[in-house]
Amino acid sequence: MKKRFTEEQIIGFIKEAEAGLAVDALCGKHGFGSSTFYKWKAKFGGMDVSDAKRLKALEDENGRLKRLLADSMLDNAALKDIVSRKW
Repeated sequence: MKKRFTEEQIIGFIKEAEAGLAVDALCGKHGFGSSTFYKWKAKFGGMDVSDAKRLKALEDENGRLKRLLADSMLDNAALKDIVSRKW
């Protein structure tokens, strides 16, 4: 999925709305829907750019760790299957 806007831009949009710009005007100006804005606000509301970068890093690390766990569980299941066979 291609992202059109970076986290920094999204936080900028949220700050514009908090400064008093109407959500509909903001959405029309930058070309996204109001539902998208409210999803972004739920995720990034109250964050600074550094917080968003840290969140992105944590999400990447979490995904990497989940893949490692899945690989480990597959290896473990394969070893158990081999050991349980009667020779």
